[in-house]
Amino acid sequence: MRIKTINFFQKGINSANPTEKTIEDFLRGDRYLEGANLVGADLYGADLRFAKLREANLRNADLRNADLRGADLRFAKLRDANLHGANFNGANLRVADLGYADLKNANLREANLYVANFEGANLRFADLEGADLRDANLRYANLRYANLRDANFDGADLRDADLRNANLSNANFEEAYLRGVIYSRSQKAIIIKGGGIFE
Repeated sequence: MRIKTINFFQKGINSANPTEKTIEDFLRGDRYLEGANLVGADLYGADLRFAKLREANLRNADLRNADLRGADLRFAKLRDANLHGANFNGANLRVADLGYADLKNANLREANLYVANFEGANLRFADLEGADLRDANLRYANLRYANLRDANFDGADLRDADLRNANLSNANFEEAYLRGVIYSRSQKAIIIKGGGIFE
């Protein structure tokens, strides 16, 4: 079911928290989407700015080029979702599951990604400048050519992640797990300067 043209922009919604949500709720204009069941939904290009999507199930959803700036996606399930080119600028994805999601060219600037799961995710060319990735799981993630400037990887698990050609300027790698991480020769000094230890 395609819901590309629906505009969910409504900041500061105070509706009661429903126990179950479906795509039909979107079509009825219900904009309070906590716990929404949107597995496999086609939300290509949807305007979801400041949407309340806490604990929503968006597994396998198509959110290519969707606008999720400032959205609340805490504990949301985005595993295997297509998030190519989506805009998560300033969004809250704390403890969200984005395992094996396609985030190529996505904008995650200043996003709260604390303890988020990005295992096996495609983050090629993604913009994570200033993102909070403390204690996040990035095992096997593809971060090639990503902008990681000023990102905070304190305590993050980057084992076997691919960082080649990523911008690591001023990124914090203190207490990060870096065993098996793949990096360009020129990046090693930057990682060590950021507190990273290879062991």
